Amino acid sequence: MPPNEPERRPTPYADDPTIHQVNARTLRGLAHPLRIRLLNALREFGPATASGLADRLGESSGATSYHLRQLATYGFVEDDPKRGKGRERWWRAVHMGTTFNTSAFLEHPDAEVRGAVGVVLHEIAGTHAQELNTWLGTMHEWPEEWRRTFDLSDFKLRLTPELSMELAEKMQDLVNSYRGRVPDDAEDSAIIRTHVHMFPRPTD
Repeated sequence: MPPNEPERRPTPYADDPTIHQVNARTLRGLAHPLRIRLLNALREFGPATASGLADRLGESSGATSYHLRQLATYGFVEDDPKRGKGRERWWRAVHMGTTFNTSAFLEHPDAEVRGAVGVVLHEIAGTHAQELNTWLGTMHEWPEEWRRTFDLSDFKLRLTPELSMELAEKMQDLVNSYRGRVPDDAEDSAIIRTHVHMFPRPTD
């Protein structure tokens, strides 16, 4: 590593085949709000048709069909041959999740790549806000034992970049340590959404 060049944080889950490792080409293919929403819907709710996704997302089937084909071109989704009947085409997500090195893309020499990472990050942030607002608006419908588990916290810490990286990695490791502990059909279980936001702020 050249002198004075900061150490690059390795891309998380680099050896996990269920996680899509985004490169500059596939990042450009993903950087569209509807494509991100389509991919999220397939990952959360399972295989679907273009028309089914159109109904769920409030879009036209022509738009969802086109953008699903684009996602397939870049390796994010694929045909689900077990479900298709006749001309009905079902789609499924290829991977459970997506990861990329944000810092590397922000410094990419291609302005299109730098713009693409901004589109993806802002769409993710918007999705997080929407999910949280939906919970706040519907939490009264959940049993009291689930309402007790809700947490909305923020913390202020003074850290170095190295300690900030360490904290982020430990938080991810903690969340991942709970994967697989509850079967999909377990009674009194639910899908838990955990958002982690970590960023520096100026001190003045």
